[in-house]
Amino acid sequence: MKLSSTLGCTAMQGLSDQALEQVAQYFNALSEPNRLRILNLLRDGERNVGELAQLCGSTAANVSRHLAMLAKHGLVAREARGTSVYYRIADPGIYQLCDLVCGSIARRFEEQAAHFE
Repeated sequence: MKLSSTLGCTAMQGLSDQALEQVAQYFNALSEPNRLRILNLLRDGERNVGELAQLCGSTAANVSRHLAMLAKHGLVAREARGTSVYYRIADPGIYQLCDLVCGSIARRFEEQAAHFE
């Protein structure tokens, strides 16, 4: 099976320049390791900024900035509860994309390791 058919990339053929720009911005939101780390932490369920900051080894302000980017692109949703804001995954399909990419990279590492043995 070709990668393009797995991702449904044939849909890209009919996209306008404006839509392609939005796709590029979506991938840009995923291009930062801390944002990927946050998404991975939210796999286990919702968390507040303080919990995410502690688990990421980062400041709450830094995590909030990353969460704002992820929310802007519809990847996470937020819910205020009292004095805390909790974040959860808004689009579970993101994990299919991440797993596909991570699997591809893992296979490349395995091939490189086998080559050097």
